[in-house]
Amino acid sequence: MSSPAAGPARRGAPFSVARLRERHPLATFLTGRFTTMVLMLFLLGFGVFGLMSLAPGDIVDNYARSRILQTQGFQSNTNTLTDEQIAEAKHRLWLDRPFYLQYLHWLHQIFVEHDLGRSLISRAPVLYLVGTRMLNSIILNLIELVFLTVISFGLGIYFSSKAGTRVDPVVAFVSLFLNAFPGILLLILLQMFASATGIFPVTAYPTESYDGNPLGFTFSYLYHIVLPLIGAFLGSIGGSLRLIRATMLDQLGQPYITALRSRGINERRIYFNHAFRNTMNPFITGSSTLLADLFSGSLFLEIIFSYPGIGRLMYEAVMQKDINLVLTNIMFISFLILIGMLISDVALALVDPRIRYSRA
Repeated sequence: MSSPAAGPARRGAPFSVARLRERHPLATFLTGRFTTMVLMLFLLGFGVFGLMSLAPGDIVDNYARSRILQTQGFQSNTNTLTDEQIAEAKHRLWLDRPFYLQYLHWLHQIFVEHDLGRSLISRAPVLYLVGTRMLNSIILNLIELVFLTVISFGLGIYFSSKAGTRVDPVVAFVSLFLNAFPGILLLILLQMFASATGIFPVTAYPTESYDGNPLGFTFSYLYHIVLPLIGAFLGSIGGSLRLIRATMLDQLGQPYITALRSRGINERRIYFNHAFRNTMNPFITGSSTLLADLFSGSLFLEIIFSYPGIGRLMYEAVMQKDINLVLTNIMFISFLILIGMLISDVALALVDPRIRYSRA
């Protein structure tokens, strides 16, 4: 028999990670994931500074070169920068230090001075530039994500019921064709269509002001993004449709579906209450990278259709070597992607009771 002091001694046992994980599995999981996210973002910023330093020249060299080109053909060269001015500008912007010192200075500026800095080109606050462009990209990608999810689930469930019919090979061919077709080429063809017909505008953002007429701006905005959304939707629907359709067909062939049918359960109930619920697992797992795919795909969309989003801003910042803007853009997008992966992991546990974060 155990002594009476065994119980209190165990209650007063020292702190251990295993006991904390058993008592609060979800909190421990989230803490570990957030710690990993911070480490990944730190290493990502370090790598971005290192890669940017490998490129020849910097933003001051590009600016000096543009000033020289502007003064060619004129007799006066008073607008060009001297070597002393170039060296002073590089020292003021920390461009003459090693890239790891530049990175540490950037981190000090954020966490100590609480300032993301200014764009080295426009001299506008980086937070303002990223905030306005990020909002445009999030609105565009959320609209695309909603339409893509709803339509791909609807079509996937519907066409899974047509397996073995004449429609089945046609759906398989179309989805495979859309999945293999280059998305950037599709966007270019759609813009050429808009330019040739005049039915849709060739740009994806209205010129009207929101302050003057919010309702008119909203309808104009939706009209301008119709064609880019069609291109982004067609570029993504092929893979999502094939995934959902294949998963539904796999679930419909499981023994538990046969048992439900033998009991006379309604076919609609079998589809939506049983097979559809089990289809959510692979889709949620795949959707963890869907946000990353949407943002990477919107880069080409924003450049081709002149949409003022975060992808186009980052492209311009990379071309001009505006390191403050580049790093802030990458950090924001990477943070959103990591948050999307975290949400997908938590959502898996919500839809599938077999998934738990404890070892038991």
